[in-house]
Amino acid sequence: QAGAVDAIMFSNEASLPYLTDVDTVTVAAMARAIGELKSEISAPFGVNVLWDPMASLDLAVAVGAAFVREIFTGVYASDFGLWDTECGRVIRHQHAIGAENVRLLFNIVPESAAYLAPRDLADLAKSTVFNSRPDALCVSGLTAGTETSSQILRQVKDAVPEVPVFANTGVNAENVAEQLAIAD
Repeated sequence: QAGAVDAIMFSNEASLPYLTDVDTVTVAAMARAIGELKSEISAPFGVNVLWDPMASLDLAVAVGAAFVREIFTGVYASDFGLWDTECGRVIRHQHAIGAENVRLLFNIVPESAAYLAPRDLADLAKSTVFNSRPDALCVSGLTAGTETSSQILRQVKDAVPEVPVFANTGVNAENVAEQLAIAD
């Protein structure tokens, strides 16, 4: 916060291998940790219960998070198995639990996964924005901590200039200027 960050993200990055239906204990532990820290946080914060968008939204409501970063759209083959995100069901859940004010950051290039049917990334970004109305799009590298490709980041940003696009992984002191020249 003192370093002028725009927001803070809480995520269960170390819960490998990831689940698409996360155990309640993971969400409870994250809620406890965030609850203990919340009084010390002045920046907006968000949550991501890795690869479970429903649990991510539930946690966001429970702890008063401003946003959720998650993979909301698509059907994937991944290192962790097949996975259907069921975006329509997730968005309806968002409204059912009163989380309309929680901003949704859609990761459209999930780590360790690929769309079952290959699609052009620009078309994917455009259809995601049209069909699902994300608050922002996130573009990732191959794994957590891996630098986001500037070329892929540019392709997404050029396709949907009206939507914020974030470099989701691997931004560091050496590449931050290059990444921020493209990303929002």
